[in-house]
Amino acid sequence: LAILYIARSFSIIAFVMIPVTNTSALLFASFTGLLFLGTVPLTSGLVAQIFGTQYMAMLYGFAFSSHQVGSFLGIWIGGVVFDLTGNYDAIWWSAIVLGFIAAAMHWPIDERPVVRTRLQTPAT
Repeated sequence: LAILYIARSFSIIAFVMIPVTNTSALLFASFTGLLFLGTVPLTSGLVAQIFGTQYMAMLYGFAFSSHQVGSFLGIWIGGVVFDLTGNYDAIWWSAIVLGFIAAAMHWPIDERPVVRTRLQTPAT
């Protein structure tokens, strides 16, 4: 996951730093398309591996819903920033920073299942 977030950030950096042309827009769209849903199977697999499948629907549903709220806020704030400044520069750089923060947060994730101890039942 961390590598995907880093790759997304670097693709945005490249797009912001080079002149916008039809070719640069198509290249950025291509990289975005390749990286777009790459986190979905990794996130669902990570949830299943760490927490098991018993509550998979609830746990992954929470993670997926959180992503949707974040998507809404990103687009809405992008519109507000554009209305205030007349460009998207602050949002592009915010996306880059947030991508690196996400990578830093995901890098130390231990993918091993959580060890659970069973409760001892009293002998009768």
